[in-house]
Amino acid sequence: MDSIGTQAYAKLLENGVQAIEEVNRLRSSGYTRDELYVISHDRDREGRIADTADVSEIGLSEEGLFGAIANLFRSRGDALRHKMTSLGFSSAEAAFYEKELDSGKVLVIAKRNPQ
Repeated sequence: MDSIGTQAYAKLLENGVQAIEEVNRLRSSGYTRDELYVISHDRDREGRIADTADVSEIGLSEEGLFGAIANLFRSRGDALRHKMTSLGFSSAEAAFYEKELDSGKVLVIAKRNPQ
């Protein structure tokens, strides 16, 4: 499963190096920093990859105030699924990707900002 709908693109990768390469590929195809996200089950790893790749983190503007606050009290898996659904993924897609993240994979998401 590499993509969803016409609004977003998602790709699972084995490691951070591959994730950074994918971000660079997407950036060269026209995506901006604010349209690219990296998700990992490990928060520290996610932060390192996002910093190195210079991509946005899913936050208040994507999740909304209530969602961002609620994620403080959710398990990491629940928070990740909520972050993915806030970007337009279905619950089933979010569950699939989150399960793959459990095995150490990294998810790169590209989502065009509305014009």
